[in-house]
Amino acid sequence: MIRQLLPIFSILIGSAFLMIAGGINGMILPLRGSIEGFPTFSLGLLGTGWAIGFIAGCIHTPKLVRRSGHIRIFGVMAAVSVISILLTLLFIEPSVWIILRGLTGFCFAGAAMIVESWLNERTENKYRGRVFGIYTMVNLAATTLGQMAVTVVSTTTFALFVLAAVFYALSLVPTAITKAAAPKPLTETGLDLKILWRNSPIALVAGFLIGVSNSTFGTLGAVFGEAINLDITSIALMMSLPILAGALFQIPIGYFSDKMDRRIVLVAIMAVAAVIDAFFIITNPTSPLIILTAISVFGALIYSAYPVIVAHASDHAAPGSFIKISGGLLLMYGIGGVIGPLVAGAIMSVLPQQGMFIVTLIAHLLIVAYGALRITQNLAVREDKKSDFVGMAPGRYSTPETSALDPRSHISSERDMDSIYEVIDQE
Repeated sequence: MIRQLLPIFSILIGSAFLMIAGGINGMILPLRGSIEGFPTFSLGLLGTGWAIGFIAGCIHTPKLVRRSGHIRIFGVMAAVSVISILLTLLFIEPSVWIILRGLTGFCFAGAAMIVESWLNERTENKYRGRVFGIYTMVNLAATTLGQMAVTVVSTTTFALFVLAAVFYALSLVPTAITKAAAPKPLTETGLDLKILWRNSPIALVAGFLIGVSNSTFGTLGAVFGEAINLDITSIALMMSLPILAGALFQIPIGYFSDKMDRRIVLVAIMAVAAVIDAFFIITNPTSPLIILTAISVFGALIYSAYPVIVAHASDHAAPGSFIKISGGLLLMYGIGGVIGPLVAGAIMSVLPQQGMFIVTLIAHLLIVAYGALRITQNLAVREDKKSDFVGMAPGRYSTPETSALDPRSHISSERDMDSIYEVIDQE
């Protein structure tokens, strides 16, 4: 396994730099925007801008790479990301920040896709599951490190903006000096609602709604923390602990979802998440310990839901269609990410302490209701016919190329379904 990691070590480092920069960027903008007196609706639009840019990057980067090559386009993405974060420091204006945040989302998606394409190209199929897991953990750790940077560097100065720019630039180094040949063309995806609906209606609906929920929290969680007067360290922990809890909680969630109807697992975790939503709306807690504990459980639930959705869709996917299905779900998640922060920002302008959780509560209850309906209409997939659950990073950091790296995408499409699951069981 060590021999497998050595050739991709520099790629993992480049990805880590990219995620550190993304973590800093995602934290400093809402915090600094709040300090500068930006309307909450505008802060929500930062998340909407990011989601629009990220979706556009996933769709258009493969075309750009075909035209100019992996290394050149990665260099462009890194350079534009550096320019964007520095311009947010020079032009402290909500409309400018929203546009620049969208541009950063586009570049971040493109850069991540190119890094993952190198990783995909240099990983043997039999090690793909372990490499995918290591890659996911590296990204989660790096994102958390970037978010926690606000605890040691003041949000009122220019330092965090420059630090994010530095890490965006550093992400360029490993790919710029690599001797490896350019990988195959990037994975292209599109949104085919008919195919997604035929494959799994609950995956389509839940993918969109969990995008609403998770992007709302990811964008406006820090704004909520400021609204209830948490100190900067508590706010950073409030945004970082849920991601780590979500990564750890995927282990038991994956076990149960492989053993029982995944729809029941999804409905159960969304029902508990809805209870936590209601807790925040009704009680307005002020104790940092209570808030961090509840938010950690909340993150464990909402960040483990998307992998269950993808696994359920994979159970129903036709041979060879996993990448197309998972890429379509990613775009549905992204569309939810466009709408969630927009609506929540508007509500938080009136109800700053409850608005975010009102939106997530509605999203979670809708998943519970529709999931329960689907359970009554269709039988569950037999355990011996299921694909394996695979842990994943939060959807806002996943790209179509992540789906190509996923070990479930490399099962031969020429086998029938029984043979496919025999191969999975053997691995």
